[in-house]
Amino acid sequence: MASESSSLTTKSWINIGIAIAIIALGWAFAGSLPHYDDHYGIWSIMPPFVAILLAFLTRDVISSLFVGIALGGVITGNLNIPQEFLIPAIGTHEFALILIVYLWALGGLIGIWTRTGGAERFATWAGSLMIRGPKTAKFFTWVMGLVFHQGGTVSTVLTGATVRPTADKYKVSHEELAFMVDSTASPAAVVIPFNIWPIYVGGLVVGTIPLFDTTQQAVTFFFQSIPFNFYAIVTILITLLFAWEKLPWVPGKQMRSAIKRSRETGELDRPDALPLAADELTELKVPKDYKSGIIDFIGPIGTLLGVAIVPFLYTFFIMGQREDASVLIAEAFILAVLAAFAIAKIKGMPLKTIMDGFIDGCKGVTIGAIILGLAVTLKEVADAVGTAAYVVDQLGDLIPAFILPGILTFLCMIIAFSTGTAFGTYAVIFPVAMPLAYAIDPSTLFIMICFAAVVGGAVFGDKCSPISDTTILSSLATGCDLMDHVRTQFPLATAAALIGLVLHAIVVIMFV
Repeated sequence: MASESSSLTTKSWINIGIAIAIIALGWAFAGSLPHYDDHYGIWSIMPPFVAILLAFLTRDVISSLFVGIALGGVITGNLNIPQEFLIPAIGTHEFALILIVYLWALGGLIGIWTRTGGAERFATWAGSLMIRGPKTAKFFTWVMGLVFHQGGTVSTVLTGATVRPTADKYKVSHEELAFMVDSTASPAAVVIPFNIWPIYVGGLVVGTIPLFDTTQQAVTFFFQSIPFNFYAIVTILITLLFAWEKLPWVPGKQMRSAIKRSRETGELDRPDALPLAADELTELKVPKDYKSGIIDFIGPIGTLLGVAIVPFLYTFFIMGQREDASVLIAEAFILAVLAAFAIAKIKGMPLKTIMDGFIDGCKGVTIGAIILGLAVTLKEVADAVGTAAYVVDQLGDLIPAFILPGILTFLCMIIAFSTGTAFGTYAVIFPVAMPLAYAIDPSTLFIMICFAAVVGGAVFGDKCSPISDTTILSSLATGCDLMDHVRTQFPLATAAALIGLVLHAIVVIMFV
């Protein structure tokens, strides 16, 4: 998921000007567009299309989403955009859940770890037991990426900052390390999704088809679709083989050159590289009189995983109630934060210091929360203008079932690569993709495959895009040149994507 700068750029102001002009024109033309039973014809695809196009051109996701929302107001004739779209979208139970988990719980937990040093202490301890050379250093990076699975951005910072010193010692090139960190961030977040991802996606798809009557059903469906998220699974497996240097062939001449250079000369970057500074990511604010320990990390993360995983596994596998499997992500995050509070307080940290860390963590994800708010609002707009209904009417009978997952994957790859955000891509694709898939084949298996195709395709684009926050932060946290990271990881990611596309087609042909 990509975050935006808090300052308004020239292109941001251009987008804002476009939004104001659209609203102004709307006063003259509101209500005059042709309206069919459940859509506005070609105008129905304009809000998400314009939002995507402007994001391509300006690289500013926030203002681009706002333009799409404003255009939806003009098309429907509802020019009181805050009242008609924004407040109904962010005032829902689904968005309240997103804010609680993403802004307060996830951000706050990370903030507390900056005061206790728990995550770094755990990584240092685990690394001392595991690392013996470049292969084990990369394998340790892979393991830490799975452990720090709370979200793409969080994972890159925690993993990269904690493994880099040891990896540098054993001559692991920064290109290798950045690839390892990036490839175990968002891909791990959707395969081990005890984080914000299923709650956010659930909020986007709820009500789009009969399978998603409630948010809980949508969240459970996210978990059930994981086995079909072939891109993310293949990426994690390729990264593991890459760590142990067991890949039959490493795609990309530049990555092979980086490996050879670092092992033979000890140079971690190519001679003309411009590594990004990472000091601000490794700086902790642990009080001098506080003794960091493994419990500062194990306590909260154990609470999180225990509360989130155990009820789901019990209901899903032991009770066999797959439709009613309970995923207590929100409850798990709240209890994890409380556990972090309690442990720090018991160990003697002042309450004010703990609260300062919690608040700093919340501040750090505020821009991301704004993007999520606009994304769910655009989904509200798409419902109002009938985007899904129009697409289904036009394409529902034309697309063979076996190629739809590939189309969705490729479309998400392009959009996420161009915009740098998986979450923004989900906002414009999911509300349309699910009704289209349901119209072509309403079977649960086919919907799962298409659902996973959207999740995986957006992760590819987000991971490979040079303007994505996970790509940038992976380079920052590992001290790698940004474009060197992009160039060296792209062939490996593309190989995983192609394998995923083939697997989706095979599964649909054989089993749907």
